Amino acid sequence: MSAESASSADCISLRLRLADSLTLKTGGPRILCVPGAATRLTVEELKQIHFEKRQEIRDRLDEFARVGRTGSHQRLFEELTFCIFTAGASARMGLRSVEGIRSLLMKGSSRQIKRALVGRHRFPNSRGAYVYETREYLREACGLKLRQALGDFDSSDERRDFLAANRSVRGIGYKEASHFLRNVGFRGYAILDKHLLSRLAEFGVIETPKPPSTKARYLAIEEKLKLFADSVGIDFDEIDLLLWYTKTGEILK
Repeated sequence: MSAESASSADCISLRLRLADSLTLKTGGPRILCVPGAATRLTVEELKQIHFEKRQEIRDRLDEFARVGRTGSHQRLFEELTFCIFTAGASARMGLRSVEGIRSLLMKGSSRQIKRALVGRHRFPNSRGAYVYETREYLREACGLKLRQALGDFDSSDERRDFLAANRSVRGIGYKEASHFLRNVGFRGYAILDKHLLSRLAEFGVIETPKPPSTKARYLAIEEKLKLFADSVGIDFDEIDLLLWYTKTGEILK
């Protein structure tokens, strides 16, 4: 079999496995395993996947909103910590790292947090320092009352800039700030990670999956994603989770 034929066969196999996965039932709502990240999709296939998964996606968005409405100060800071941990790492590594420092999150020293991250995160020293320094800054700036602090902003752009353009909030860029805000119930932010960028490039929405390096570039791609969502008739916040799902096989956070 030629390399081209093998590639075609692999693609067909992956597409079939992805289609089969649409009826997969799992015991819990957090992880829905679906192979096929390398599979290119048509717009019609994307719409079909959305049709099959839209309720689970909406349930996850509702869960985020509940965290934002009712979560404790620690719970909201934990979400920010998770986003600090996922920068340059996986969501699973972020979750594992949060579990490892939860008891230290609000009062642990920088050294204690760093030590607790050894074996859990690939960058225990830098990420541990980011969490500690961000916590101390927010303690002074808003008493760690993130719900109130975020609610005081008049615009979504200002709210994100408070995190992404603030040098005292360590380890948070526009992607991580968008991720955190989405995870605590704010709508209208795109999490432009490698999975979304790859899928957007495949659909021709952007020319390259290269991550945006400036705010202007980030906002430009975010706007293109909004236009794409409108063109295919899928809610903007839902399409973000949907595209991530088609690459990772998970509806995580």
